[in-house]
Amino acid sequence: MIVIAHVSDTHFDGGPRAAERSGRVLAYLAALPHPVDVVLVTGDIADHGLPHEYEQAAKVLAAVPGALTLPGNHDVRAAYRTGLLGEPAADGPINRTAVVGGVTLALCDSSIPGRDDGRLDDETLDWLRSVLTGTDGPVLVCMHHPPVELRSPFIDSLRLHEAQPLAELVEEFPNVVAVLCGHAHTPAATTFAGRPLLVAPGVASRLRLPWEGEDPPLDYDAAPGLAFHVLDDDLRLTTHYRFLS
Repeated sequence: MIVIAHVSDTHFDGGPRAAERSGRVLAYLAALPHPVDVVLVTGDIADHGLPHEYEQAAKVLAAVPGALTLPGNHDVRAAYRTGLLGEPAADGPINRTAVVGGVTLALCDSSIPGRDDGRLDDETLDWLRSVLTGTDGPVLVCMHHPPVELRSPFIDSLRLHEAQPLAELVEEFPNVVAVLCGHAHTPAATTFAGRPLLVAPGVASRLRLPWEGEDPPLDYDAAPGLAFHVLDDDLRLTTHYRFLS
């Protein structure tokens, strides 16, 4: 069994508010009496993709060594690479894998530079196929943008478009256990290509749903949240959500 703490949309901007909210979440995780196996942060690490924002993010994320991150639409690939990964600046998609307790996490870059919606380009889809082909073990596909509508017009217009190639990959490989996303700033659970699709709440703010009133669409006073995904030895996935007042 492994436990994944799923955090998303920290939006570090160099100021005290984002640092405090993210710090609250990371301090909570660091203080757990039984540490989780890994912390996953699914994008929008920074708010404007500036170097000092990634410097701030790296300092706060250091509270949970080994945290895994992937980029979102607010991130800038070159600054992300140098500030979080210690790599030379480059503009291509940032795709990485991590293996935790025998489970492969495929960290996909769904961002489109200069845009808020998402897609998986051919390079990323080819890379993901190689990951799935290279293991018989369980795989969690992780990205920023949800590939389906969540029934919220504000966020649905900014989802992952052209999702059919991803759906075909997921359907082809039965070892894909689930798809994990962020971007929506609200906890959500649905399905994609016959597998669970689980969305983490936002740290920076919470999305107001249509029946809650969408003006303004984001609630900046709501408590930051996170998800815990528990994958047992029978590959049954259970998700719990927590909000920190």
